[in-house]
Amino acid sequence: MSGPTTTLALVAKGGTRYQTLPGLTEGLEKYAFRATEKRSALRIIREAELLGADLASYHSRENLVVGAKFLRDDLPYFVELLAEVATQTKYLPHVYHEEIIPLIQMAQKKLLASTKQMALNSVHGVAFHRGLGIPLHPSSSTPYTKYLDADVIEDFAASVYSKPNFTIVSNGAEHAELTKWVNEFFTDVPSQPRSSLESPHSKYYGGEERIAHGAGNTMVIAFPGSTSATGGDYKPEFAVLAALLGGQTTIKWSPGFSLLAKAGSKYPGVDIDTKSLIYSDAGLLTVMLHGSAKAISGAASDVVKAIQGIASQVGKEDFQKAKALAKFKELEHGQDVAAGLELTGAGLVHSDKAYQLDETAKSIDKVTEEQVKKAAAEMLKSRASVSSVGDLFVLPYAEDLGLKV
Repeated sequence: MSGPTTTLALVAKGGTRYQTLPGLTEGLEKYAFRATEKRSALRIIREAELLGADLASYHSRENLVVGAKFLRDDLPYFVELLAEVATQTKYLPHVYHEEIIPLIQMAQKKLLASTKQMALNSVHGVAFHRGLGIPLHPSSSTPYTKYLDADVIEDFAASVYSKPNFTIVSNGAEHAELTKWVNEFFTDVPSQPRSSLESPHSKYYGGEERIAHGAGNTMVIAFPGSTSATGGDYKPEFAVLAALLGGQTTIKWSPGFSLLAKAGSKYPGVDIDTKSLIYSDAGLLTVMLHGSAKAISGAASDVVKAIQGIASQVGKEDFQKAKALAKFKELEHGQDVAAGLELTGAGLVHSDKAYQLDETAKSIDKVTEEQVKKAAAEMLKSRASVSSVGDLFVLPYAEDLGLKV
């Protein structure tokens, strides 16, 4: 889609799932837009400012994304810049020690300060162990410095930024023009990775982890879910089930129709949110509870009761509302430029299949009440993954809730 502005992204198979040593993905992300063979970091900053651009890099469990937003006519400059980031970045030791390590330490402190992020990382580790279970950021106790240095990150970059492992996606640029500049500037990309970035197929385990924390309380209850729409086992009923359980309202002055929004109103001070987290070969349906330990303890019991209720009966009106909301959320998320580019790029990199927003929405339209009931029943039969962070004297164990771990 062509417009007055363009968003350009390099989406690579370089998320934490694929890092071969702790902290590699974090380190590689932090090197983006620093000195290259052609430009100093200062020059990159100055030129981007003069062109009114926005540069960004971030990573998820499966993807490393390096991108830019800019005025459409500046496309050639930013395609060249991304090519330099991928093939000509200088992985200088003094930059690693003076700039990269402090940024990694800052990310560790942010993780340690957030009970939500700690619980979410924990529940992934409990569910998948390695691969998708590797934390998004190294924890404060991870001895990453004994594994990392500038040379190790450069070696990892030579695999991540190789032709089989990344793709270039864009919103707001003509396809023919983008192809022209990519072919011109990405000529030095290695045809093969320096070392394999393979990750074993995700295996779900389940279990429980409890972490004491004095600055808040969060509990995450998770079950096996659906892959992404471009994955091999996409189940749209989990998107509907997540909307039906819910916990958050989308209507002003109303607690919402979802089962957990109604249940949560009995426990002032607790925030409940249900999500279907999707990956290339696995997924998790998570219910996150955040607030006072006492309120979480009461609300967690209602979470299990709500799932049990869905497994036996689904109200027709609530089902229709949940399906409509699930479809809206999918369309809204897909239309978000950054999210849409990552979904498209990830689909191409991991399964050689582009994310199709319309097809995904149509699959949600076809979901039936029986499918949702069956999904809830299967969740209750499987081992749950439960992570509690906070006041462990009050927060319940999975067994207290009647969950099998």
